[in-house]
Amino acid sequence: MVHSAVFLIEFGAIILGLGLLGRFAGRFQFSPIPLYLLAGLAFGEGGLLPLGASEEFVAIGAEIGVILLLLMLGLEYTASDLVSNLKTQYPAGLVDATLNALPGAGMALLMGWGPVAAVVLAGVTWISSSGVIAKVMGDLGRLGNRETPVILSILVLEDLAMAVYLPIITALLAGVSLAAGSVTLAIALGVAGLVLFVALRYGRLISRFVSSDDPEKLLLVVLGLTILVAGIAQQLQVSAAVGAFLVGIALSGEAAEGAHNLLLPLRDLFAAVFFVFFGLHTDPSTIPSMLLPASILAVVTAGTKIATGYWAAKRAGVSAKGRWRAGGTLVARGEFSIVIAGLAVSAGIEPALGPLATAYVLVLVIVGPLTARWTEPIATALTRRMAAAPPEGAAKVPAPREAQEVPADDRGRSGRA
Repeated sequence: MVHSAVFLIEFGAIILGLGLLGRFAGRFQFSPIPLYLLAGLAFGEGGLLPLGASEEFVAIGAEIGVILLLLMLGLEYTASDLVSNLKTQYPAGLVDATLNALPGAGMALLMGWGPVAAVVLAGVTWISSSGVIAKVMGDLGRLGNRETPVILSILVLEDLAMAVYLPIITALLAGVSLAAGSVTLAIALGVAGLVLFVALRYGRLISRFVSSDDPEKLLLVVLGLTILVAGIAQQLQVSAAVGAFLVGIALSGEAAEGAHNLLLPLRDLFAAVFFVFFGLHTDPSTIPSMLLPASILAVVTAGTKIATGYWAAKRAGVSAKGRWRAGGTLVARGEFSIVIAGLAVSAGIEPALGPLATAYVLVLVIVGPLTARWTEPIATALTRRMAAAPPEGAAKVPAPREAQEVPADDRGRSGRA
């Protein structure tokens, strides 16, 4: 009885604290993710008030949070949208992966963490935060802008890439052999392909089966189906998050819209718990030593994301201002970077990887909304200034005689003449 009371007090305090932090972040119009991470650091190992009784439940809630994050993302797209995006925007996805994954891999190798940590950190720096970016575009009123489809296409391609990337990471972290890892990847690709095929061919039937006029029944069926598929996927050595993402893709129409509205509060609750859980397993005393490499990595990958968005928007025929807006909007990292780093932390691959990822996400989740707002005005101002300045080495045009500054002696002579 005493243990249950302590659990209720601890968990209730966590939820209340997260609500207050979210309200504070909303008042100042920035993402609450860094505050959730800081809350986890405060209540974790080495923090101000370590948790005890509720930690196990928080761990389960965090796993549900990851599942709901990916499910909600899948509900945003249909299988036909994904196929069309793959056909038209795959070059932008390749540029995005190259420019933004290599800095993370290079940093891990420079720090001597080995190839597995390099693959993990490459994913951390590669994937933008869909949640933060969607909120920022809504806050700035850019959902109808010319560059918005380009941004969404890049985000969709990143999410699709996770269906391949996460099984690879899972196999590498588990230390399985190349053959076993290849089997895991083949299963993941086979399941993803099967779900996409079923969604394209029988999506209406699935949505009709799931759909219900009763919100309670719709919520229970969608949530139960998602967790069931996620569990089966994990049992097959495929990421549970990928399974949830594919369930979201398979649903469409009224079923997807209704499920989205019902699951949104649950996603926000358990996603917040997930960020707290990640912070719980990061020792705050290890973060200061990682601030410098995390800041360097943040500056480099902010630049590569801006370059990615600019190139992709230019390829789509967007104006110069829209290209800068697209690049600045893609800078934010968040939930998926933490998901990837969390897998490595749970596997115990590299102790410093968690603090580095936490510091990195904290920096870019704060900087991301700022770059989304200010990249285009700053780039436009600099471009105008450079256009107005004469080219280097060009002969200067002499000013009119009356405007030329004459030395004092010369003025005197001309006056006496």
